[in-house]
Amino acid sequence: MKPTLMLLSGLMCDAAVWAPQCAALQAQAQCLVPDYGLRDSLTAMAQQVLAEAPTERFSLAGHSMGGRVALEVWRLAPQRVARLALLDTGAQPLPGGAAGERERDGRMALLSQARRQGMRTMGSQWARGMVHPAERDTPMFESILDMLERSSPEQFVAQINALLNRPDASPLLPSITCPTLLLCGREDSWSPPAQHEKMRDAIPNAELCIIERCGHMSSVEQPQAVNAALAAWLGT
Repeated sequence: MKPTLMLLSGLMCDAAVWAPQCAALQAQAQCLVPDYGLRDSLTAMAQQVLAEAPTERFSLAGHSMGGRVALEVWRLAPQRVARLALLDTGAQPLPGGAAGERERDGRMALLSQARRQGMRTMGSQWARGMVHPAERDTPMFESILDMLERSSPEQFVAQINALLNRPDASPLLPSITCPTLLLCGREDSWSPPAQHEKMRDAIPNAELCIIERCGHMSSVEQPQAVNAALAAWLGT
């Protein structure tokens, strides 16, 4: 039987964000993409992943918020994680003071716009900062808007709550002993390379892969490069 690969999506993303990887890696692994539903904490999302995984041990890849869920899975059940890949993500909690308030206010403003004007209109502005400038207003960008339009403000509320109440996962990093891949886009302004370099330095024997000409949405912006990195990681 093929090993299991659980693919954890980021904020307001669904299985479409992992479609290129599911297609490319199907010979190596059974790929599953959980749907968080209206779960409103990273812990609840991680518990769902553990409940849905069809095998006792599995490989685990998380993108953006999904990377934070993956770290929570490691905290809850490290013995079940055979490999870990963290894409375009971070481990830090909500910052204190003015920086935390700016993040909170920014997320609430997006939620207000989504409720007033719909998820696609909100996403047409929000997602522009997620991708490499050359990818804006392309068919790939429109597919991101399609994905956001399939979601709802209720899901947005739940996932914003999960992120605003995210734990500090930094103390977990030195405990990660499985083969670990860190990956991000060179032009990811949300979770930049320097953030991943710090995580690499904290995780024993972690490898870092920087994807060129790529923003935050690496799995769909540069799918071939991401597929190659994940295929190599699965082979470790």
